[in-house]
Amino acid sequence: MILACHGISKAFGENVIVTEGSFHIEDHEKAALVGPNGAGKTTIFKMIVGELPADKGEVILTKGRTLGYLAQHQDMVSGSTIYEEVKLAKADIIAMERQIRDIEHELKHLEGNALTARLETYNRLTAAFERENGYAYESEITGVLKGLGFDEKDFSKPVDTLSGGQKTRVSLGKLLLTKPDILLLDEPTNHLDLNSIAWLETYLLNYSGAVLIVSHDRYFLDRVVTKVLEIEMGRLTSYLGNYSDYAEKKRRLMDARLKEYLNQQQEIKHHEAVIEKLRSFNREKSIKRAESREKMLEKITPIEKPVEVNTEIHLTLEPSRVSGNDVLSVEHLSKSFPGQVLFSDVNFEIKRGEHIAVIGDNGTGKTTLLKILNQVIPADTGSFALGTNVEIGYYDQEHHVLHMEKTIFDEISDDYPDLTNTKIRNMLAAFLFTGDDVFKRIGDLSGGERGRVSLAKLMLSRANFLILDEPTNHLDISSKEILEKALNDYTGTLLYVSHDRYFINQTATRILDLVNRTFVNYIGNYDYYLEKKDELTAVYAGSDYAPGIASPGTASESKLSWQEQKEIQAKERKRINELKKTEDRITELEERDAAIDETMSLEEVFTNSVRCQELADEKAAIAAELEHLYERWEELEN
Repeated sequence: MILACHGISKAFGENVIVTEGSFHIEDHEKAALVGPNGAGKTTIFKMIVGELPADKGEVILTKGRTLGYLAQHQDMVSGSTIYEEVKLAKADIIAMERQIRDIEHELKHLEGNALTARLETYNRLTAAFERENGYAYESEITGVLKGLGFDEKDFSKPVDTLSGGQKTRVSLGKLLLTKPDILLLDEPTNHLDLNSIAWLETYLLNYSGAVLIVSHDRYFLDRVVTKVLEIEMGRLTSYLGNYSDYAEKKRRLMDARLKEYLNQQQEIKHHEAVIEKLRSFNREKSIKRAESREKMLEKITPIEKPVEVNTEIHLTLEPSRVSGNDVLSVEHLSKSFPGQVLFSDVNFEIKRGEHIAVIGDNGTGKTTLLKILNQVIPADTGSFALGTNVEIGYYDQEHHVLHMEKTIFDEISDDYPDLTNTKIRNMLAAFLFTGDDVFKRIGDLSGGERGRVSLAKLMLSRANFLILDEPTNHLDISSKEILEKALNDYTGTLLYVSHDRYFINQTATRILDLVNRTFVNYIGNYDYYLEKKDELTAVYAGSDYAPGIASPGTASESKLSWQEQKEIQAKERKRINELKKTEDRITELEERDAAIDETMSLEEVFTNSVRCQELADEKAAIAAELEHLYERWEELEN
């Protein structure tokens, strides 16, 4: 065990964060701390690192062990460049290297006992330097910075000129390189692109220390953690397994608790009905029996009704009118900024009902594409056209159409006067505004909170073509699940940019990957994209593409059109479906053939010549069909 919390409690006035919470983290264990926004995850982290005192209980870090903490927000002030700042994580190794070099100079001028003593020190230091991987620390720094999405040309940028997200990435890199015995990471993937998140997953899986993570990235948690700690309504509960295991176990536990509660309620009602009936007889014996039943009823310990957050909230999105089948056509679209070509000669189409995710590295032009389609900025060349009756609903985190003087509730009710108060509150609750929160002024909200209000308004707009830029940012897991269900039921068309792989996997029917200045089309969800990524990117995004790397070179002239990509992938999916059907039919026939053999061994069957002939004919037909199926399976498999 490396870290333990025993009976910790914390409250801010009437707001109870945790009551008598306990958990432990073992050496090398990878665990997650999950719960709704505001449940107290960051507060628990701050108690662990000593930034906040616990009201009760204790936090124990094993003696001699080190702890590293990445907070969500970084107020880093530094006169250093990115590389210099991260290099500070290796200060001990650099000091050791300097000492080794100094001794090397000294050795030339020493002799006798002094030389022997200095050589011993030198050998001890070089052994320690090698043990700490000192000879490779510079390449290690470079690898971590590149893994977190910094190019070598970024290394010389002053830290003080960086955005908050970039500073967080610098802090994360610095922390990873210090290699503490346990890492506490609060939303480490917030400012990373898909490639950087995948790199961080691999790094943490191979990390020799323990890790405790707060994250709303369910795909990331599925890949990395083997234990989930849940904080909800002041209770801390531990579950073994990754996020999906936790979600399934929690659902089963909730179902069992609800069943137990309903059974007890039924038992209580039965007792009450019997008591009422006995008393209605109004006889001495019946009254005594009623009193005896009442005593039995009093001894029953009531089971608290299980409450699951957001269970009553269901978003329903439905377009006000149906668009034509052709929703959007993009032809020869290009966009550049000084010194940077984002994409060139892009062509694709979107049909009614498609749910399309646009993915790619940071800075490749995903948000720029959405802005062009919404006429916020112009394209350099090319054109696009909307289909018949297409009405766009646009969510852009940078451009919220909100009234600063209004309350959240009024912002919704004034635009949608036909909605009942209950419907408005349900919609706002889905986006984390509950109770008196709905009466906060828009002008007093944070940028993330304003984004959530804008998203709530958009979900009510009844547009038939939703264009969303990072819709799950600032949402907790429960709200993401509500939004996912609403979008999956949505009969309109959806185009969005997202880094949330779990969200993409749940909602996308098609993916456009912006790589090497062009879009590679995948007809499927994120899992399908991962399966086909290297193969299709090499074909469609240029011959200079290396698997796993988005090369900045010129796209190949031989890249196929979007329509050709779509046709090839449709054929591949058809082949896979037919292969599965063939395998299922082979299994079915082989099982039937074995069953016939068993049947023919029965005395009442093998003594019946008519029945034997029927079964023999069926076996012959099965053999003939199987022969054909085996040949077809080989064709499909190759």
